[in-house]
Amino acid sequence: MIFPKREIVRRHPANPILTPRDMPVACNGVFNSGVTRFGSGYLMLLRIEDLDCRQHFRVARSADGVHFEPEAQPVGFPTDAETARYEGTIYDPRITAIGDDYFVTYAAHSEMGVRIGLVRTRDFVRFERMPFISAVDNRNGVLFPEKIGGAYARLERPQTVKDQGDIWLSYSPDLIHWGRSTCVARSRYQSFDQWKLGAGTVPIRTPEGWLEIYHGVRKTASGAIYRLGAMLLDLEDPSRVIANTRAAILSPEEPYERVGDVPNVVFSCGAILEPDGEVKIYYGGADTVMCLATARLADLIDACHNR
Repeated sequence: MIFPKREIVRRHPANPILTPRDMPVACNGVFNSGVTRFGSGYLMLLRIEDLDCRQHFRVARSADGVHFEPEAQPVGFPTDAETARYEGTIYDPRITAIGDDYFVTYAAHSEMGVRIGLVRTRDFVRFERMPFISAVDNRNGVLFPEKIGGAYARLERPQTVKDQGDIWLSYSPDLIHWGRSTCVARSRYQSFDQWKLGAGTVPIRTPEGWLEIYHGVRKTASGAIYRLGAMLLDLEDPSRVIANTRAAILSPEEPYERVGDVPNVVFSCGAILEPDGEVKIYYGGADTVMCLATARLADLIDACHNR
């Protein structure tokens, strides 16, 4: 299939919008950060890699969704001996607003592997730690912004053999007990998501279905390439894929996406739908900087069917 040369996703001219030099502490990178509307502006939960290669989260705020000001102190989640056992480092936060609560899912990594962590907050100052919501070797956990069929729902990416992985869906009555797990989308031969794929942004409700912007990974002779794709999931049964882009909607092209700690990576943990139909897509570039791209909601939906 030959794809027409049509730009669906546009990089913001201010890219990269956050770099290590913008942080109040010395660090290797700021990338793969979650974002949400909060109050009258925007809030980003930054993933920052320190000089010792450990990770921490830090809040940054913005009035326009482009220029973010990081806070002086990092975020501190409540912890205990049990938590510390499974949480040597944390990364890739996603923020889901449900009612008055904001839920942060993230990858919690230790010598025993990686699990999905969950905390709840209303002000991004005080956090309530909740039980881990997955067993080992599972990440890219993303909560839907509303209950489906009376239950909480999440997308996730369990790791399989040869470090591959597909997108799965699980349900919970209480955000503690999870089950009814089913595979949603698998890697596709000769595609940008040939090796593995994982949920990226919090799903966006549209009349056409849940719009999910995800990352797809393809292995090459010189290493992996991370690109972004989009899919539509059924509103009542999000395990059913209505349509899925065959071509990536965003690929590493710019120097800040090609060159960095992990080259050839665009990786999104958050998107915001504006009232005028614009979708702001926040993404990490080369595991080093934070970037912003925009698209029209109608174009993303059309791309799921026709790209």
